[in-house]
Amino acid sequence: MQELLHMTDMNKCRPGFTCQVVSFLLCLPLSITVSAESGAARAQELINKMTQAARSRNYEGVFIYRYGNSMDTMRIIHKADNGGERQRLVSLTGSAREVIRNNESVTCIFPDDRAVLVEKSRSRKLVFKLPQPIESVSRYYTFSTSGQDRIAGRDSWTVNIMPRDQYRYGYRFWIDQDSHLLLKSELRDQDDSMLEQILFTQLDIHDDIPDTMLEPALTGKDYTWYKSDVNDKPSKPGNKGWRVTWVPDGFSMKTHQSQTMPMSREPVEHIIYTDGIAVVSVFIEKMDHDVSETIGSINRGGISTFTRHENGFQITAVGEVPRTTVEKMARSVLADNY
Repeated sequence: MQELLHMTDMNKCRPGFTCQVVSFLLCLPLSITVSAESGAARAQELINKMTQAARSRNYEGVFIYRYGNSMDTMRIIHKADNGGERQRLVSLTGSAREVIRNNESVTCIFPDDRAVLVEKSRSRKLVFKLPQPIESVSRYYTFSTSGQDRIAGRDSWTVNIMPRDQYRYGYRFWIDQDSHLLLKSELRDQDDSMLEQILFTQLDIHDDIPDTMLEPALTGKDYTWYKSDVNDKPSKPGNKGWRVTWVPDGFSMKTHQSQTMPMSREPVEHIIYTDGIAVVSVFIEKMDHDVSETIGSINRGGISTFTRHENGFQITAVGEVPRTTVEKMARSVLADNY
């Protein structure tokens, strides 16, 4: 779901949660918006405006994040200058948590666990942008607008993206007519039921954001630090020894890399697939103890996770897609010598 962040659901980044899921969430784009009032040209125009606004605007706001029967209230501060983008996310309800993002890293601070999780920042993934030509995405989604609304005291356009098959979710966005920032977003299933919602109750745009506003209130001193290192050298699936033999039509591999993850003794193979809107990550990790063939799934809001163990490896698929999609992808993973 995408803006604002799936970093909004910082509960999913807790050290007790699956490392692979944490990494997937940190890879998700921080903003997304799509429209097609009068076809592909209009859609691309609004996407570009949103992309530029998300990268260049200085803003702070308070928003509510709903998923299932849970609700979190968060504060976000975003600054963009010649040095790049920086962002701070603070929980206002529940456990004290902070996420600090800059050009180099994403740092999640969890006082209740006395833990800090650090991931390499993937700056090119900060903003979602549809691939060109837009028609390639339109084969799998329909785009429409449904009038105007008022969110957080601001006039907005309402935009819809609906999937053409059962392997994807739909989206509804409310885009500020003045700033082109996202004011509200909803993730919807095949029955058009809401799975997740992000709703701004306050949004202020500034000419500048003082650096002091981006400093964490929680230092993490004397906490346990977990760091993840990524080998960004691209490679083909065959070079790594594993293949995902089934993906939904329209999905293609974005990256294939080896990643040293928190609480994992050996590098984890990480393959990312996308159709231009939805993203699915597949992780293959060698276990340090014998495990029998087991399976398990987790659904939390719009995030679906499916894990199986086979021949001493743990295979996990996680994405903002229906459970059927991640299960079929995880079950299709084969070693090259199979």
